[in-house]
Amino acid sequence: MQKAGLWRGGVAVIAGVMLGLIAPAWAQDRPATQPQPRPTELVAVATAAPVAPDALPAAAAAAPAPAATPASLAAAPRVGPVTGFPLPRYVSIKAAEANARRGPSRSHRIDWVFTRRNMPVMVVAEHGHWRRVIDRDGAGGWMHYTLLSGVRTAIVEADMLPLHARPDRQSLVRAEAERDVIGELRQCHAGWCEMEVGGYRGWVEADALWGVDPGEEFD
Repeated sequence: MQKAGLWRGGVAVIAGVMLGLIAPAWAQDRPATQPQPRPTELVAVATAAPVAPDALPAAAAAAPAPAATPASLAAAPRVGPVTGFPLPRYVSIKAAEANARRGPSRSHRIDWVFTRRNMPVMVVAEHGHWRRVIDRDGAGGWMHYTLLSGVRTAIVEADMLPLHARPDRQSLVRAEAERDVIGELRQCHAGWCEMEVGGYRGWVEADALWGVDPGEEFD
């Protein structure tokens, strides 16, 4: 009986030694599990929702692209696949608050919130009911088309821009518009645009505005 007890004790000791040798090797084979940091948002007012399987094409279409500027986009005109209107083109924001999202669906997080009604923006892409827009600084994102208007507006980029009675520098000055003021464009011809600002209407030089391309003409 004593020998049997010793034998069993010896087996237990050997098993313990073997487990002690195997455990470190098994621990080395296990993949390390490191906590993954949650993504942070620069200007976020809503958390991102999982992308549904049927929304994968839209998510792929919204993959980050190189930063675009209004000047570079205007140099490569094309036609929108949804509306058939030219791209890029100018529109204005008709809502008092308009969300610009990371991709063309409500499941994408909000990157920017525009809070200036009638602000001109440039449409640079289309996807279903969504339009990718940028402002004069190149900031923007995907915005639902119901937040946009075809009414043409522009931002004054000169100090005390004179509104002339006629498209002529020598004509009567009816008023002066301060820098960064937004006005509605009525028509543009030969480098001049008829603009309405604060109840005053007059002709201003188009190169002092953001929201109209050089040489663009419309009624």
